[in-house]
Amino acid sequence: MSDRIVDEEPAAVTHTGPKGVINDWRKFKLESMDQEALPPNKRELLRQMSSPHKPGDSCVGGFNRKMSAQEYELIKEDDEKSLHKYRKQCMQEMHERLSFGPKFEGVYDLDSGEAFLEVIEKEHRLTVVVVHIFKDGVQGCEVLNSCMDCLATEYPSVKFCRISAAATGAGERFSDDVLPALLVYKAGELLGNFLAVTQHFSEEFFATDVEAFLNEYGLLPEKECGPGADEDEADVE
Repeated sequence: MSDRIVDEEPAAVTHTGPKGVINDWRKFKLESMDQEALPPNKRELLRQMSSPHKPGDSCVGGFNRKMSAQEYELIKEDDEKSLHKYRKQCMQEMHERLSFGPKFEGVYDLDSGEAFLEVIEKEHRLTVVVVHIFKDGVQGCEVLNSCMDCLATEYPSVKFCRISAAATGAGERFSDDVLPALLVYKAGELLGNFLAVTQHFSEEFFATDVEAFLNEYGLLPEKECGPGADEDEADVE
């Protein structure tokens, strides 16, 4: 019974310390590669790397022995790409563990008042929700929609939404003279209610103008690094 407890290891163990991190990366590398496309010798070597044995093990194929020059040449070409993917996954997992909230892609189109209420009331407590209420043909609405698309890529932790005034179920409250309108919520609370928001911009405005306006009121979180940041960091290293 005691031997069984010692030998078995939970399937989802997260190792700590330098050796544990290396082993986790080896396992990630094995799982993320297309095994069927690999030559048999390379596949076997990666399998050995992902399953390091305890010092007392005497397995001939174990990874405790030194890697030959031929084996090193066999795997080194994939190391940099796999390590980059592994680091990215670790950062994402850490982000989620620290409860920074979920990530979003693009602007969400809401088609009813119920959908509007749901996104306000049921979104993660740390998520800022920015809703654009618009009407086709009203000056500034189309441009503001384009600005929202840009900001959504810059602030993935913010949930950007849009809904037509008629779809809210309260169209009479959103007449043409108060559109476009921007409403900002967090944890179900209204933080900003900007009617005819384009009055704060020049006739020709851009996403940076909307961003600066929201930042004046402290409504946007700190901007996160863009997709190219990882590559830039890798170049520095």
